Amino acid sequence: PTQCDNWVRTSNGGHFASPNYPNMYPPNQECIYILEAAPRQRIELTFDEPYYIEPSFECRFDHLEVRDGPFGFSPLINRYCGLKSPPLIRSTGRFMWIKFTSDEELEGKGFQAKYSFIPDPDFTYLGGILNPIPDCQFELSGADGVVRSSQVEQEGKTKPGQAVDCIWTIKATPNAKIYLRFLDYQMEHSNECKRNFVAVYDGSSSIENLKAKFCSTVANDVMLQTGTGVVRMWADEGSRLSRFRMLFTSYVDPPCSGNTYFCHSNMCINNSLVCNGIQNCAYPWDENHCREKKKNGLFEQITKTHGTIIGITSGIVLVLLIISILVQVKQPRKKVMACKTAFNKTGFQEVFDPPHYELFSLRDKEISADLADLSEELENYQKMRRPSTASRCIHDHHCGSQTSNIKQSRTNLSSMELPFRNDFAQPQPMK
Repeated sequence: PTQCDNWVRTSNGGHFASPNYPNMYPPNQECIYILEAAPRQRIELTFDEPYYIEPSFECRFDHLEVRDGPFGFSPLINRYCGLKSPPLIRSTGRFMWIKFTSDEELEGKGFQAKYSFIPDPDFTYLGGILNPIPDCQFELSGADGVVRSSQVEQEGKTKPGQAVDCIWTIKATPNAKIYLRFLDYQMEHSNECKRNFVAVYDGSSSIENLKAKFCSTVANDVMLQTGTGVVRMWADEGSRLSRFRMLFTSYVDPPCSGNTYFCHSNMCINNSLVCNGIQNCAYPWDENHCREKKKNGLFEQITKTHGTIIGITSGIVLVLLIISILVQVKQPRKKVMACKTAFNKTGFQEVFDPPHYELFSLRDKEISADLADLSEELENYQKMRRPSTASRCIHDHHCGSQTSNIKQSRTNLSSMELPFRNDFAQPQPMK
């Protein structure tokens, strides 16, 4: 925090004053003093004469602000201005936060204050063991980083069942500002800001620098206009499950220089944050074009250990291969005669030649059957003709020539040769 001149510290206390005291203080001043006592002690603050701060309604212009605690959001004791010096002020703990502010016009002599330390009357000695006072403060700096509430439990800043009141101070790179984006956010008692909330301050923890306060179900991104950001988390005893994770990124205003990247959102980030797997810009421009990059090759993905294992295995295989070749070369060659079986052309032809089919029609089949019946009848007729001829000759011999005509006719019939020839042989198979 900013500090003005003329501040004296001793083991038992000290004093501080407004700039140029007892002369007129200059305009546009902001001086912050943080007083810290030893554990189990409190602070008493008194003011000397002369005292004069520009008077105004509710001390809206020039004023002196005193808070009971180490932060600008600690409980307000009071604001002081005018001709009358404030009365004795006493803290309830071991910290006191004081800020002096002056505007552009109507200056005065200012003030001078003395502070001292007194024992804490509420402290009870328990067997000589002093319980440590929790000091839940963290500091982060650099081009980017993550503010996370889990750090409180990991570092034992608070005990289970106690309320959480922690502060993170963020310092950007030189001449840069701070961009905050929530990665995770959950309030156990949403919309109950008195029980749990996350507050963001721009520049200092002064209540006037409060940039945003989140206690509902949604937390938005925050763009700070200074290089110092303060994040405070408050959760009472019944809200210990409240949590958050916040990414901070240092950025500068355009135009972007050679070592910065333009985010297309009126901010320039360091080139080292581009394609790092994290969205540092307000819009994901710094990670979108990374999709066009080729994946690492096989040799780039192989680690040193993998390379060693592959090399040893390859060496062993190569040695075994050489040994096997040498053994094969030294052994005498043996001629092996392979007996070939006789080639069965018939079986080969039967397998590969197409089958023969006999083609005939239904009509040919019927004619063949009729001819077979006719041939059988003719054969029976010839068998019967021989005995009938013999009987006829005997009959003619006894009967004379009465039946010459009949004989002639029958002789003619018997002498006839039937022009029968079995031309209906079976058809030759077709190939």
